[in-house]
Amino acid sequence: MRDLLIAAVSRHQAVELPLDGRVSSAVMVLVEGRPGEERLVFQVRTQTVRVHKGEISFPGGRRDPEDADLRATALRETHEEVGVPPEAVSVLGVLDDTPTVGSNHMIRPFVGLLSPEVLPAITAQREVHELLNVPLVHLLDPSNHVWRPVERDGVVEASPAFAYGEHVIWGATARILTQFLSLLRGSA
Repeated sequence: MRDLLIAAVSRHQAVELPLDGRVSSAVMVLVEGRPGEERLVFQVRTQTVRVHKGEISFPGGRRDPEDADLRATALRETHEEVGVPPEAVSVLGVLDDTPTVGSNHMIRPFVGLLSPEVLPAITAQREVHELLNVPLVHLLDPSNHVWRPVERDGVVEASPAFAYGEHVIWGATARILTQFLSLLRGSA
């Protein structure tokens, strides 16, 4: 699975969208675990953060003025939120820019592979209530794909989501995850 993942992500030509007044942000689709046992790291946000309280997301956030670029933003936020130092992440590539619906962000998702030596150091930090290490095989299994109603401009639409135990991964995170999984399936 690891070779497939590396090939799929490195070949992808990411679509960059204009900000159009949105907040520039980045996340890290963080892959950890031994080959054949890969998991993605998600965080359950605390109830004390300003936006997206209690929601499941990838580590990440808004770009700070001192960040050299959005890759630096994703690495910095991953360190701040889950304790993984930037040098422990091999960035494999970039997915398509993804706008959020409610918080007006434009997210640039990076895909990173963790060094095996770092795994015990992953811990919930600021803004994070809990970490979820979801097996990639679970996310690829269609029986775990669900739909969640989302209201946009007064219209309720079905949006892709993923079930993991008592948790549901939805919104921009699910849209990023859907693209990531599609890349993997397309490389198989």
